[in-house]
Amino acid sequence: MIRIPHGATISGHISGRRTRRMSLVFHQTPERAAIWREKFASARPDMPFHVWPETGPKEDVRYLVAWKTPDDLATLFPNLEVLFSLGAGIDQLNLANIPPGVQIIRMVENSLVEGMIEYVLWAVFSCHRDMFRYARQQREHVWNGSHNRPARLYRVGVMGMGELGSPVLEKLVALGYDCRGWSRSRREVAGVTSFAGEAELDEFLAQTDILVCLVPLTEATRGILNRDLFEKLPKGACIINCGRGGHLVQDDLIPALDSGQLSQAVLDVATPEPLPAEHTFWDHPRIFLTPHIASAAQSDSAAEVVLANLRRYEAGESMTGVIDTGRGY
Repeated sequence: MIRIPHGATISGHISGRRTRRMSLVFHQTPERAAIWREKFASARPDMPFHVWPETGPKEDVRYLVAWKTPDDLATLFPNLEVLFSLGAGIDQLNLANIPPGVQIIRMVENSLVEGMIEYVLWAVFSCHRDMFRYARQQREHVWNGSHNRPARLYRVGVMGMGELGSPVLEKLVALGYDCRGWSRSRREVAGVTSFAGEAELDEFLAQTDILVCLVPLTEATRGILNRDLFEKLPKGACIINCGRGGHLVQDDLIPALDSGQLSQAVLDVATPEPLPAEHTFWDHPRIFLTPHIASAAQSDSAAEVVLANLRRYEAGESMTGVIDTGRGY
């Protein structure tokens, strides 16, 4: 099936395809571009593959693959049809810069899920087994152990039960943790107590000893990790933020840690990234920082995901990872 743009005739579209090349621009690092170029040369030798800032004839560009987009897309690529985001989310994109009618596709790829599972398991284990406390004790030359508690006595709550949150919960359940999940709309995961919407958020928080933030960053979730939320958690709770830096109200975190309301924060994301050298988070003893490494798409498999979506698109089928711009995910 051939996709027919609005207002075009079948014969005109076929004729146009015979005389006009459909090209793709890749807007990322040269290292990743080399892998993608090889994949496309093998799978789609018919499609010109350009690496930014080289674009070829701009009117031929129908597809853009990017983490962040160049400015003024409407002028730069007047016939752009699909923007493939290299991220699991789209909050890094300036949606006002993307012309109406351009489909936005987020990355749905196994290594993103696997990496997030690994990171969250490490962080939950470290909170559960007091590893951050032992690291502080080592710096202070203190030898002081404590009795281990089984996983079933730890209540782990995951905010966001989507493409990343649900697989994370499944692994935590399999390891014996007492799990609950919260999302804007009702989701069901085997072995997980499910909460949904604002009306059930407080109950979810009251039953969560280790809180993992994996909700998409939208206007509704920006700043959701704040003083009010911290106060609704059990005293001494841990938080793990591997969503986006914008989820956290930074000025509310250190008072919650210093008062003991929170015992530990694990942050893989920040605002801005990287954090300035003078930022107070660097040196706080109860904050563990990682430089946005929890999860990343592997270049070879990510290229295959986009190639598969291109085949669907050109056959008139639905693509995976389509973004509802009204919801922001």
